Amino acid sequence: MGWFKRFRQQYSLFIVVSIVCLLVWQWLVQSEKIPSFIIPTPTSIVQMMIHYPHELFVVHLGATFREVLIGFLFALVGGIGIAIAMYFSKPMEKVMYPLVLISQTIPIIALSPIFILWFGYGLWSKVAVTILVCFFPIVLNFYDGLKQVDREYIDLLKTMGASKWQCFIKVEIPFALPYIFSGMKLAVVFAVVGATIGEWLGASEGLGYYSRRMSGNLNAEGVFAAVTILSLLGMVLFIIVRLVERKILSWNKK
Repeated sequence: MGWFKRFRQQYSLFIVVSIVCLLVWQWLVQSEKIPSFIIPTPTSIVQMMIHYPHELFVVHLGATFREVLIGFLFALVGGIGIAIAMYFSKPMEKVMYPLVLISQTIPIIALSPIFILWFGYGLWSKVAVTILVCFFPIVLNFYDGLKQVDREYIDLLKTMGASKWQCFIKVEIPFALPYIFSGMKLAVVFAVVGATIGEWLGASEGLGYYSRRMSGNLNAEGVFAAVTILSLLGMVLFIIVRLVERKILSWNKK
């Protein structure tokens, strides 16, 4: 039960504060100090999720999770490839670094209709938005991690006859792994945001689409239920990446 003790020590204060906030929220709405059509009670949000489990968790959560997973994996592979290309090629760095930066300065809300025009209302328009949102932290963190490698280690391996590829695998990749996991933890949360934006602007399923539909029907419980599930999805994905990081980087105790 060591993990439970660590969890309690680290998050007990957060849990207590969250419970107090939920109780205050419940009281404010029930006492009609805040209209329920503006902010529903936490219990009514939970009831919404209980009454429509198939629609919320199977249909819409399943669609959003599929978009997030595909977009994140594409962004991860592409981001790592771009970072490595920039690291090994100075001309590639001069070309790609500004492009990567420019891609983040364009409002996603403006690009989403273009992706819908290109890819339609199906899966791939949402995946495209997700990729655009979450590949930037992967590229930047991995590239910065490679640039921070101590050159003395590489010089030592070269004196022992190691090739450039062997130095990259044995020194540069392990040294940059903490940086790429930092980027992945950001990216996996951004992926949820990107998928939701894509669904909000044009979709027939997904939690973003469901939230927009409930908003149009003035159903506050439905909107908050979708937002709650999206928040939980982001936290779960973050925790999964964090657990993978701890498993792979067990040697890194910083």
